[in-house]
Amino acid sequence: MSRLSSATLATLPADVARPRYDRGAVRCGVVHLGIGAFHRAHQAVVFEQALNAGDLRWGIVAASLRSPGVRDQMAPQDGLYTMLVRDGVADQAQVIGAVQQVIVAPEEPEALLAALASPDTHIVTLTVTEKGYKLDPATGALNESDPQLAADLTSLERPQTAPGYLVAALARRRAAGLPPFTAISCDNLPHNGRRLRGAVLALAQRHDPALAEWIGARGTFPETMVDRIVPATTAEDVAALGALLGVEDQAMVKTEPFLQWVIEDQFCGPRPDFGSGVQLTAAVAPWEEAKLRLLNGAHSGIAYLGGLAGIDHVDEVLVLPEARRFVDRLWDEAETTLSPPAELDVAAYRRDLMARFDNPTLRHRTRQIAMDGSQKLPQRLLATIAARLEAGQGIDALSLAVAAWIRWQAGRDDQALAHQVDDPLAPQIAAALASAHSAPARVDAMLAFEPVVPPALAGQGALRDALTRWLAVLESRGALAALMDLAESRL
Repeated sequence: MSRLSSATLATLPADVARPRYDRGAVRCGVVHLGIGAFHRAHQAVVFEQALNAGDLRWGIVAASLRSPGVRDQMAPQDGLYTMLVRDGVADQAQVIGAVQQVIVAPEEPEALLAALASPDTHIVTLTVTEKGYKLDPATGALNESDPQLAADLTSLERPQTAPGYLVAALARRRAAGLPPFTAISCDNLPHNGRRLRGAVLALAQRHDPALAEWIGARGTFPETMVDRIVPATTAEDVAALGALLGVEDQAMVKTEPFLQWVIEDQFCGPRPDFGSGVQLTAAVAPWEEAKLRLLNGAHSGIAYLGGLAGIDHVDEVLVLPEARRFVDRLWDEAETTLSPPAELDVAAYRRDLMARFDNPTLRHRTRQIAMDGSQKLPQRLLATIAARLEAGQGIDALSLAVAAWIRWQAGRDDQALAHQVDDPLAPQIAAALASAHSAPARVDAMLAFEPVVPPALAGQGALRDALTRWLAVLESRGALAALMDLAESRL
């Protein structure tokens, strides 16, 4: 079977949408760091809308900061890939052409720096996950113990981190008399723009205080909130799409119809006339908080409890009435901590979220969501718990979700089947738990683990008691029993 490419576009079925512009006339106004499935199903689609509308300034140079996998998938396809939107009833296929080039940064650091320093580049977007910012989760300061960041602190001739590439490129732009670009974090982090700005300025300050001052005065780092469920692509997905299209697409992504991108309206240069799915606002924080505490918090709880129960996919977990009750209880607790914008109807948002979770065609794997839990828990669950405790409110469902994360660290589910604890802090967490031989001791070890749990929260007796009760249930009777106990309010 032939690969998807510029040459095979014309052979696709008539109902497959494809680029409506001349790709050869596109200029690359965007550089994206951390190309993966989420970017291809989210930001790239937004810039594709701009290109299809006739504004050809918004092609993308994308970069992987680690592996060549995505480059190797996309290069034989001329950067083209298919986005398959699945709503549970019908599938809609669209070929996306916005990505003009994919660079593997460790192989071609100079090519990435040149793209970032190009006069055509106006916006840099990032999906590098929480750990890619090289910040201490508890303090927000640069994580100087990270080997890659330590190398960038020494020299930026061959950057190794996202902040390193941005600082090195901004230095080149300043030297060339070019303005800075707008740098937009698209990761699920509270105050993601502020964090990115802090990492960039701190690193620049260590190399050139005048550069840091220039970036701080002229650069912008808008806060953003992004939302779209993008499960991992499987070999079966690729085979099924090939049968549908008549060509092979190794770079395909599958996603849901919903797309949301809320961006603080703070750009230091040109931007496209954003279309469907994008909202410019003066304050992102209320949107971000609602998404992190409702969608992401529930997702993490579903992932650990479902994963421990041996259930592979989100929709399969929610077949259980007690699991749906858990999600509703968690949302009830989280909702009291929100200050939603006037435009957000929280009750409708909750209904829409449950419908999205129920979509059986997405096949969103619990183990995929369970990755990098140490980086996600502080903003998804622990911040909500802190707000509830400060208000003197209960934390039954929230603490069950955190206890399930602690239980997940054992590396075995309720059927004693092994799983990988895929987390950048997995060795440190394992070491902290190594000498903890009871549920109370394991809770104490994790509460004392400052990279995840803020000291002010760790000292809360109500949290310790709740985690200890739930962890004892999870370890003795399993996740399904814990869910049933919560549903019946039997603690």
